[in-house]
Amino acid sequence: MGGGAWLDLMLLALGAMAVLLGLTVLGLLLRARSRSDRMAPALDLFMTRVNSWWAMVILFTFALMLGGWAVVLLFAVAGFAALREFYTYSDHAPADHWALAAAFYLVLPLQFLFVALDWQRAFAVFIPVYVFLLLPVLAAIRGDAQRFLSRVSETQWGLMICAFCLSHIPALIWLGQDSARAGVLLIAFLIIVVQSADLVDYFVGRFWGQRRIVGALSPKTWEGAGAGLGAAALLGAVLSWLTPFGFAGAAVMAVIAAAIGQCGTLVLTAIRREKGVRDWSHLIPGQGGFLNQLDSTIFAAPVFFHLTRLWWGG
Repeated sequence: MGGGAWLDLMLLALGAMAVLLGLTVLGLLLRARSRSDRMAPALDLFMTRVNSWWAMVILFTFALMLGGWAVVLLFAVAGFAALREFYTYSDHAPADHWALAAAFYLVLPLQFLFVALDWQRAFAVFIPVYVFLLLPVLAAIRGDAQRFLSRVSETQWGLMICAFCLSHIPALIWLGQDSARAGVLLIAFLIIVVQSADLVDYFVGRFWGQRRIVGALSPKTWEGAGAGLGAAALLGAVLSWLTPFGFAGAAVMAVIAAAIGQCGTLVLTAIRREKGVRDWSHLIPGQGGFLNQLDSTIFAAPVFFHLTRLWWGG
């Protein structure tokens, strides 16, 4: 990472830690002044989430400082955990053991290895083409035709979400390898704008939202979604110095990423509703599982990656 990009990363990390410090102090003050037992659970959850964000920001910053391979490894581990969460609730039979083993110990590592080596043509087609054809074969040769299509489809869907889509986040590193604005900063930009838009969407929707987007599926509202996109545009413009897009271009890219992310949240919410679960897991205190935390970013990542490559010519 170049000196300019390293300094930008440090400034961004310090800014994020300053915000978290403010939230920590706010939570402690509210807890000290609160005399209502009704508020205690909400304050405890708030502090738990802030503490989780401290751990994630520090870990993510440390990986970015170490460079490309560390970032790829971090997201490979996250992908493995997310895939485990997804498959925990998927439709499977004993005949699928070979396909599941291949997904965890062959397909996912190879996908992130292709990213680490910057083999863009390989990681772009490996899962959507070759794995799409391989996994049904591994399931079919075991001779169990019951619910065959649903079993294979859910296995493939897990890899598309947790390996293919997620791998496009660390792949952003290589788009900026010849630029003063290193690609590592694009990862920070993507995650910050999408996660912040989610947060604004959540709070505005809960407190002021009136019209639900899909009433039978999710509490997400049009008011919350609009506020989230507005926050993404504003934050994208403020953080345009992290990108090569310019002031207006960064705002546009942030809105696109946030909009795709909101669609991803709805899709994974529908899957959770079908499976009858609220959270994918409890690995991250106060946040649920990796899929709960990354659902919007997972969907936004491939679109953001390819738009960046077209726009920037990386």
